[in-house]
Amino acid sequence: MKLLLVNWNDRANPHAGGAEIHLHEIFGRLAGWGHVIDLVASGWPGCAPTAELDGLRVHRSGRRHSFALHARAAVRRLLRANAYDVVVEDINKLPLYLPQLTDLPFCAIIPHLFGTTAFVEASWPMATAVWAAEVPIPWVYRRAAFHAISESTRDDLVERGVPRERVAVIHPGVDATWYCPDGATPRAASPTFLYVGRLKRYKGVEIALRALALARERQPALRLEIAGQGSDRPRLERLARRLGLAEAVRFLGFVSEEEKRRLLRRVWAVVFPSVKEGWGMSNVEAAGCGTPALASDSPGLRESVRDGETGFLVPHGDARALADRMLALAADSGLVSRLGRGARAFAEQLSWDRAARATEAHLQRILAQGG
Repeated sequence: MKLLLVNWNDRANPHAGGAEIHLHEIFGRLAGWGHVIDLVASGWPGCAPTAELDGLRVHRSGRRHSFALHARAAVRRLLRANAYDVVVEDINKLPLYLPQLTDLPFCAIIPHLFGTTAFVEASWPMATAVWAAEVPIPWVYRRAAFHAISESTRDDLVERGVPRERVAVIHPGVDATWYCPDGATPRAASPTFLYVGRLKRYKGVEIALRALALARERQPALRLEIAGQGSDRPRLERLARRLGLAEAVRFLGFVSEEEKRRLLRRVWAVVFPSVKEGWGMSNVEAAGCGTPALASDSPGLRESVRDGETGFLVPHGDARALADRMLALAADSGLVSRLGRGARAFAEQLSWDRAARATEAHLQRILAQGG
């Protein structure tokens, strides 16, 4: 197949995140299997306008905040110059409404839609724009097939009016050979928990801080490490001080992949208290390392954590419930080990090769059906 792929970032972009890992792990494999793929993505100051990454031919247009204005023109140019079989739009920020530009078979990849959660993170004018941009998706993408990364995302699409039969659920993978247990990296001596990800309001890190403060009233040895960068860090640091957690919380900032793996291996559990995710990559990376997860029972996260088997789900926003689960793990290293074994078994069922093969088969079905 010859594919035209569109995503806000490529993996070399300084703003790349989980969506770009997902994109390159899957489509890099498809390129390696002989499919020809052009990727349209945004650029950044000093970047090369074109590049080859993981076998994808990358065409960069616009910048982080102007990509929506430039991407459609870039797509038009490539459509005129090449004979593609399928167009794939990864909608992980604003939809670009690309089905308006072509009659070719079309696939929309949806990690998750923001909906009203946009108002948790952004100012009301920006949040309103994001919310409004998603409203026409069922109509504008009415002939598209959809690739959702979780059952929660599928159900969200169906609730918005997308026919269920047009949505394929393909779970992301995890590199379980890299994210694996290591006997030379023991658990931290004190019960220690880890959040790893962007520091944004909707990620709910504030809930983890409040839960830690509650848990430490009964078990003062508990610790929390926070790895990642983002605009919410100053507010979270102030909150930690107000809660008396200055000595119990470490803000680590950006960490390398090697350091992230080391942290995942040594902590007693990861915490992921977000209001909504597409999947929850940190949960399955921790699972690969044999580490349980404590997560909100939120869309996406409830698929990447099996309650009572690979960790625990708690009602979103309930700091007391999260604190109780922290205390339960802190009091029972055997429970941590049991959940860790279940988590590792779960991670071993996931692979990027499986996700890529399922994506390839889905695209071939779309092509065979003519859209």
